[in-house]
This record gives sequence, C-alpha cells and structure tokens, in this order.
Amino acid sequence: MEPILKIQNIEKYYGNKSNLTKALSQLSLDVYKGEFVAIMGASGSGKTTLLNCVSTIDRVTSGHIYVGDTDITKLKGNELNRFRREELGFIFQDFNLLDTLTAYENIALALSIQGVSHKKIDRRIQALARDLRIQDVLNKFPYQMSGGQKQRVASVRALITNPKMILADEPTGALDSHSSQMLLDSFKHLNEDLETTILMVTHDVLSASYASRVVFIKDGQIFNEIYRGDCHRKAFYEKIIDVMTLLGGE
Repeated sequence: MEPILKIQNIEKYYGNKSNLTKALSQLSLDVYKGEFVAIMGASGSGKTTLLNCVSTIDRVTSGHIYVGDTDITKLKGNELNRFRREELGFIFQDFNLLDTLTAYENIALALSIQGVSHKKIDRRIQALARDLRIQDVLNKFPYQMSGGQKQRVASVRALITNPKMILADEPTGALDSHSSQMLLDSFKHLNEDLETTILMVTHDVLSASYASRVVFIKDGQIFNEIYRGDCHRKAFYEKIIDVMTLLGGE
C-alpha cells in the first residue's frame, strides 16, 4: 500500500547566516490511509514545524513532501490554494471559527466557495453533524457555544470537503477535561468508523493514547515511534509515558 503522506529527508532552517536555527534535520516519515498518528516532543523539538510544513504554512528548506501523488513542496499560487482548500482539513487549538457566522455557515463556507449546491451542502452537513453530535448548535454563533462544541464544529468544517487528511494542532489545548474527552471520542469515531486519516500534534499523553501510532520528535529528528496495535488504551498510555520519560518529558 502506498502512503497517503510521504515525507522525504526534509530540513527546515529559520533565520539567516549569522543566526541560523535548524528546526528539522533529514526527517522522513510515511503515514498510511486510515492511520491516526500523534506527533509528540518537548517544546522546540520541531513537532509544530513538521505539521506546518505538511500543511504548507511553512516551506521546507530541502527535501520533499508528497500527499498522494502530489509533491506539495513544489506547489505555488492557485495550485497551492486549491490543495489547501480541497485536500487538507485543519483543526486548530483556537478553533478559528468566524464570529459573525453560525456553526452551519462556518461549516458550509468552503463548499459554498467551490460552488457546491445548497442541497448537497445541507445533506453533507447534516450527516457529519449527526456523527459528531452537533445538530443542536448548527444555528448558534460561536459565542453561544462551549469550547467543546466549537471544536467539534471545527472538526466538521475540516471534514466537509472530504480531505485526504486531517491536520490537528493541539486540538484539546483550550478545552476542559470533559470537552477534551468528547472531542477525542469524536476523533476515534472519525478514524475507526469513517477511516479518516489524522495527523495530530499534541503534548498531552491522554490525547496521544487515542492514536494508532505515536511518533516522538527530538532535535528535529524522529527519536522513536510506537504502535498501539491490539494494546488497550490504558496500556498504550503507559507506553507513551515511558518513551516521554526517556525523551526527557516536556
């Protein structure tokens, strides 16, 4: 099986010749369709830079990143905008919902821009809203929703275009424990029942324990990776803590 995401020997430098920082160093990683991969590491390890390069927020200094058959390091202009809009779904820590639009309108926006009919948009939104249990907030504005509801709305918005992959950056970072649990259960449903491919950066061991694989980054390189397999989530949680201890913790 070909990977849905193929990262080949990427390097990322910040700064200039007099003050150069290497954030990623010859890093390679494959992610396959239907995987739920968590990226962990201490602050400054390069995990967020890695996600930013995959999402095309940042450009790699060298190396290549393929999503499907597309080398995204070569995309520019309208091709790059189309790729971001249609091939990737984004879930951020701070939700990034538009305050002047309802949940329904926030979700529908990407499809409206693509010229999809209202009937198809509504059918798609209602199905995903049922899956993530947000039917009761579709007509509410962000200020009328809890943090957990806003993040689940953001998750539906990320899924609405049927992207190849969901990229999540610390998705539980702004949530209380109850909202975090509900969101992680939603991620589990998306991954296991809908076969959604998820790449998630997190510092939270509980969040990472929901993944099928955890990749640990140190000094811009892969330090270790572990697979959940048939392991119960509690046992996987303990394995993650063991590796984080070797890594030096947060």
